[in-house]
Amino acid sequence: MEILYEFCQATWVTIQITIGAAALAWVTAFVAGLCKLSGRRAIAWPAVAFVEFFRGTSCYVQLFWLYFVLPLAGIEISAFAVGIVAIGLNVGCYGSEVVRSAILAVPRGLTEAAKALNLSPLQTMRHVVIPNAFPRMLPPMCNLMVDLLKITPLVSLITIADLTFVGQIYRQQSGNPLAAFGTLLVVYFVLSTIIIGISKRLEIRASRGFEGTRSEK
Repeated sequence: MEILYEFCQATWVTIQITIGAAALAWVTAFVAGLCKLSGRRAIAWPAVAFVEFFRGTSCYVQLFWLYFVLPLAGIEISAFAVGIVAIGLNVGCYGSEVVRSAILAVPRGLTEAAKALNLSPLQTMRHVVIPNAFPRMLPPMCNLMVDLLKITPLVSLITIADLTFVGQIYRQQSGNPLAAFGTLLVVYFVLSTIIIGISKRLEIRASRGFEGTRSEK
């Protein structure tokens, strides 16, 4: 019963990290994606450099760098926060390309119509571009959320008692790798299935709204 309780606690830790990292990933994806589309080099170039740095380096190294190197500079961050930040920024930078591509896929006629109605660039982005781009970016972004869950086991390397961490301890104590890793497979599969289910419902709702908007036009 004690190991069951530990696995339940570890599952909750994994869920918290997944939710926190996912929220940061969505914010990062939108901010970086929009900045990369900016016509101002002072905004676009730093965004491109930021994205390429996180996409071009390993999340494993990023995690260790934040946890072990930043304290040398006097910046102390808890292991839990490091896990959320490293994974969220890494996945968010991949998501920025999804956001950028979805926005570029919005028909030009819609933005021209917005200009004809004297909408400001901000109003055009908020009321025209984003509502039409969101259904396009939702499926690939939801796939990234599943991938995000799959890389959360990395946080076990910085002493966070997530599912993988507890699974390793149970394997060492029981000497039964089949039970330990079999349990991990089942729990991660269930969590992934939940994310996929939520994603499909969101995609259906977004697609209905998108189809309704197009039919009205």
